[in-house]
Amino acid sequence: MTDEVGQADGADKLHVVHHPDYVAPGAAGSGFAFDKYGLVMEALADSAVPHIIHTPDPMPVGWIEAIHDPAYVAEVLTCAVPPVKERRIGFPIVQRTARRAQLAPGGTWLAAKLALEHGYAANMAGGSHHALGDTGAGYCVFNDLAITANRLVAEGDAARVMIIDLDVHQGDGTAALLAGRPDIFTFSIHAEKNFPARKARSSFDLGLPDATGDEAYLAALAETLPRAIDDFAPDFILYQAGVDPHVEDRLGRLALSDGGLAARDAFVMRMARGRALPIASALGGGYGADRMAVARRHVATILALHRAFVAAPGPA
Repeated sequence: MTDEVGQADGADKLHVVHHPDYVAPGAAGSGFAFDKYGLVMEALADSAVPHIIHTPDPMPVGWIEAIHDPAYVAEVLTCAVPPVKERRIGFPIVQRTARRAQLAPGGTWLAAKLALEHGYAANMAGGSHHALGDTGAGYCVFNDLAITANRLVAEGDAARVMIIDLDVHQGDGTAALLAGRPDIFTFSIHAEKNFPARKARSSFDLGLPDATGDEAYLAALAETLPRAIDDFAPDFILYQAGVDPHVEDRLGRLALSDGGLAARDAFVMRMARGRALPIASALGGGYGADRMAVARRHVATILALHRAFVAAPGPA
C-alpha cells in the first residue's frame, strides 16, 4: 500500500517506508521508546516535503532464518525469548515487539526494492546493527541490514552490496553476521570508546576519539569512504544513518552539529549518486529525553539525503 502526501514530480518524490506497528508501547524499566517511530512521521509531515509512504509486509521467516539461528527466530516469534537474551536486547519480547521485529526488516527490504526503482528510499525504522546470529543486543532484535543485503544478493538484485554504517556505535552484529562474505562489504565509522565494548571486525572500521566534531569527522569520512567504494565496487548501498553522533545525543560520544550531520548525509549521497548506485537508508540510533527533537534529527537526515539525491543526478 502507498499513500502520497503533497505533490512532487519524477525524481523529486521522496519514498519512505512506514508501518503503524513500528510503534509499540514502551516497556517498564527499558530506556528504549518505540514512540520515536511515530514521531518521525509527525516530523516528516511538519516538514511539508512531498513524500510517498509505502507500507511493508513482515519479512518472511525463511529470510530471517537465512541470517539468524532458526531457534532464536522461533523464540522471538513465539515470545519465548529467555530473560538473559531479553536483558541483552534491552526490552521484553511480547507480541507487539515480536511483530515489529519482523516488520522492520520487511521495511528495509521494501526500501531497497524502491531504491532499485527510484534511486533512493528510506525505511523509517531499522538499522538494527547489534543483532547477532542467536541473540539480539543493544535494542536490536533481527539484523535488517544483514537480512536485506543477503536477500539482495540471493535474489539477483545486486551482486555486491556495501553497508555504510555511520551510527555512533559500531555495527558489530552486521560485521559478525557477514564476516568473510566477498559480496558484502561492511563499513563502519563510530566512537571507539562507545558500545559495544568488544568490537567486531568490519570490512573497514574507523574508531574516532570522544568529542570528535564536524571538521575532523567529515575529513575522516572524505578520506576513507570514496576509496572503499571504489575498491569494492558495489552495485547497491545500504546506509545505516543513525543520528546519535550528534553532540546532544544521550548515548553518543561524538560532537556533530546539525550541520555536520547534514554534511555527512549529503556526502554519502553524492558518493552513491555520482556512481549511479541505488541507496536505501535505515533509521538507526538517536536518543534523548526530547524525543521529538530526536525525531526531527532523523527526518533532517532523510531530507538531507533526498535533497542531495535530487541535486546531484547520476552520470549520464
